[in-house]
Amino acid sequence: MRRDGESIVLAVDGRDHELTSDEAADLQDAVGEALTQRREFFRTEGVHRADGSYEVARRGADSAGNSKVFEGFGALRRLFDRLPAAFGAEDVGRAGITGSRRHMLVRHFAEHPAFDCGIASRNPLTAEKTGDHGSVEEAVASDEPTAAEDAEVVSAD
Repeated sequence: MRRDGESIVLAVDGRDHELTSDEAADLQDAVGEALTQRREFFRTEGVHRADGSYEVARRGADSAGNSKVFEGFGALRRLFDRLPAAFGAEDVGRAGITGSRRHMLVRHFAEHPAFDCGIASRNPLTAEKTGDHGSVEEAVASDEPTAAEDAEVVSAD
């Protein structure tokens, strides 16, 4: 890459591409977004962000009240490891997470294959640690939402 007056010349596979400063800035933003990995599950999604943080969000939500950002995926793993064998929103709340984000995290632990657990009870929402990834994914895929559960993660803290 080199600057040529008002433009920037970018060499890719031996070919030069001339970009304006605005086009180069847009390309830089797009590359940053490409480095962000988003994985959607049934009710939640996880985002490995370019800055190394990990965000858990309610799937399809568009407000900050529906997400929780961790320093990294390791911080979320440490939270899971500290939870008891069967846990619910109250247990997650002991880590300082408040409001509907607690329920969202219980669901995310049950949906994400990196965490050996599944939903044991829907009312009250309780997850149970297991050693079987397959049964967790099958349980999440067959878990039909109720209107009350769809409204669980809607408020901001």
